[in-house]
Order: sequence, then C-alpha cells, then structure tokens
Amino acid sequence: MRIGIAGVGGIGSNVAMHLVRAGISFLKIVDFDKVDVSNLNRQFYFAHQVGRPKVLMLVENLKAIRPEVEIEVIETFLDETNMEKLFADCDCIVEGFDRAESKALLLKTFWGSGKYLVSANGVAGNKVEAIRIYRPKPTIAIVGDFVSDVAHHPLSSAKVGVVAAMMASVVLEWAGIFEEKRNEE
Repeated sequence: MRIGIAGVGGIGSNVAMHLVRAGISFLKIVDFDKVDVSNLNRQFYFAHQVGRPKVLMLVENLKAIRPEVEIEVIETFLDETNMEKLFADCDCIVEGFDRAESKALLLKTFWGSGKYLVSANGVAGNKVEAIRIYRPKPTIAIVGDFVSDVAHHPLSSAKVGVVAAMMASVVLEWAGIFEEKRNEE
C-alpha cells in the first residue's frame, strides 16, 4: 500500500513513526515547514533539528528506525493546485494539517476518489476519553474528540500521540484489507 502523508507536524510525523515501526514499506511525505522549538513537545523531531525542513528531518528519524523504508519527500505547500496530483499515486492519504481550511480541502479533493483517507478533528487539550473514530464511508475515517480546538486548548504530546496512534491503526487495518483484495485478484 502506498501511503501519502499531507503535513508532517504533530499528527503526520507521529503517524509516520507508527507506520514505519509497524512495517509499512512506502511513504510519501509532503510539507513545507521547518522544525521549530515549539514543535518539540509533540512532534517526532529533536532539538538538533530545529530550523531544518520537517520532511528531511522526518526521513532521518524514520530511517533510524528502519533504514530500508522507502520514503518519497516533497517539500512544498499543499493547496488546490497541487494536492490531487501529488497524491495521485497513493492508495491512502493521512491528513496532518494544522488549518481547518486545509483539512476541508483534502477531504473535498479525495472524498469520492476511492482512496483511503484518514483525518483528525479535535486533538487539543489533554482529555483522551472522548476520542473516537468516525467512519462516514468505508474508505474514510476521522479521529479525534470533534470538539477541542487549539484556539481554546493547548496541544499536548499525550493527546496528539493517542490520535496519531489511532490514525495509524486505521491505516494498518486498511493495509491488511488492501493486501487481501490484491491477493484475491
């Protein structure tokens, strides 16, 4: 299964880490941002990587886990002009955006595409008991508490990590389904 990750901040970097640890063999990671000191409390980066491109630092960190993993890196800002094209070769897309507008654009772009899509909604604060997986379609899952917003709650490693782990679990579930379907053909 070819998995694309749109945005490699708190959600995207941690989903990638879980997927690589689980044995996923290919990732395409897309982001434009650089590692900032403020990211270190919840993202899969380290202090010596501050100021460097997130996509390049994530590759470094993931290869430290499994050197053989294949990772395609695209350092760019995702928008309506390039999103569909950049993930055209992916079977599954992980949404890891900060901005609600970008999340909505990703969902709109790929809603009827047949691609697997997992997104996050409500990852701020520390309360994890309300986190759930909503599946509006068999190929789409949204993970979070659906209420906590960064405008009202800080981001914490614990909650971001739980959501990212649940999102990775959904992808791994789909990867198993994908492989079963491929074997039947």
